[in-house]
This record gives sequence, C-alpha cells and structure tokens, in this order.
Amino acid sequence: MNDEPVPARPVIDLRSLTPARVALGRSGASLPTKPLLDFTLAHARARDAVHADFDAPRLAAGVRALGLAATEVSSQAADRSDYLRRPDLGRQLDAGSAAALADAATAPCQLAIVIGDGLSAAAVHAHALALLQGLLRRLGEGEPVATGHVAVASGARVALGDEIGAILGARMVLMLIGERPGLSAPDSLGAYLTYGPKPGLTDAERNCVSNIHKAGLNYDEAALKIDWLVREGLARQVTGVALKDESADRAPRRIGTA
Repeated sequence: MNDEPVPARPVIDLRSLTPARVALGRSGASLPTKPLLDFTLAHARARDAVHADFDAPRLAAGVRALGLAATEVSSQAADRSDYLRRPDLGRQLDAGSAAALADAATAPCQLAIVIGDGLSAAAVHAHALALLQGLLRRLGEGEPVATGHVAVASGARVALGDEIGAILGARMVLMLIGERPGLSAPDSLGAYLTYGPKPGLTDAERNCVSNIHKAGLNYDEAALKIDWLVREGLARQVTGVALKDESADRAPRRIGTA
C-alpha cells in the first residue's frame, strides 16, 4: 500500500482547466485591476446578449439556403421588456403567427425545428445555422429522419416549441435557442427535444443538449448527440427523464422500432 502523500497543486493551476474565475489574486481587500476589468467586460457582454436585436429574416433566409421551408413567427411578448417580465407570454404564439404557421403546414412530419432567440440572440446568430447544417447531414444518413417546416421565433421561450410542433403535426420538435448568458459564455446555444409536442408539457418531458459554443460543446459533438436523441426518441416514442443520453456508448435503434 502506497502511503506517500498526494502532492499538493497550487490553486493557480486550476486556471488552466476551467474558465471559472479562480485564483484571481487580490489587491488589498479587492481584486487586482485586470481581473476586475475582465469581470466588468464579461458582465456587460452578458447584458448585451440578453438585449440584442434578433435578426429573424437573416436566419430564415439561411434556413431556406439549406433547403428547408421557414416561417417567421412571434410569441405573445410584445417587446423585450414584456419578454423578460412575463415568461408566460414567451411560451404562446400570437394569433397571427399561429394562423400563418397553420397555413404553411403541409403533411405531418417526424421532426419540426424551431430557432428561437431566447435569452441570447447573439448565441443564435453565431451558432444556429452552422449547427443545423451539420445536424441535417447526420439526419439524412442511414434511415433519414423526415424534417418538416422550420419556425424562426422571436420572443421565444423553450415551451413555445410545443405549440409550434403541435400545429405542424410533428412527432417531435427540436428547439434551438439562446441560453441564459453567463460571465464566461454570453453566446451559448441550447437544443431542446420534445416528443409528442403539445401545449402544457413540462421540462421533465424534454431532453436538452446545452453549452454549444466555441469554448464548449462543438457543432459535431452537439449534432451527434441531437441526432442520437432524435432517432432514439422517435423509436421509443418518448423524451425527457425516460430517455437517457447514451450517444457515446450506443448506436440509435431504427426509427420504425418501438
């Protein structure tokens, strides 16, 4: 038995392993000037991400360039102030958008996709189209997943995808949405998957692939996870707490099997 003590590592070594603010030092009772300025800048970037304008027309054009039909829709949140103060309004389509989406819907599909601004339009602008491009390539391999209409949603909360998926007659809905900005990642994208979308579902019935950005989960890794969850969710007819992400260990089953 080896009784030799484990050598201590300086706390400063942790800085090479994490973007978290550790071992920043101090100047008197406060932080040194550089860490303080870095913190102030990160806080400003996070605030800017929350309030950034959402360029829905550009995203819709990008989706169409990938060969998919796209419709711009809006939640019942009239502006950003409403969106931040009334989360419930961001979970419901306004009447005009619901009607437009119903008119655009054709045949039922296996997977509907929603791109929503969420709490970081910057994340959606930076990552959504690149991720979608890689994901579509994976979904088209083997037994292809029939991808239906894409909704580009302004003032969106995650649950807005449930109503959109129901209107489009989708077996499953994928919501790509800007996550709450952090001090180390103001542009993190999240992907939420819900089987059998309809209004009133809870987060327990969704799977989430989060932290998609340049310093987090890359596009290929995220697309692999999402593709696995889509295929396995369709095969098992379930998402959420009943579907554990085992994409690193197992290939998905054929969609037609239960």
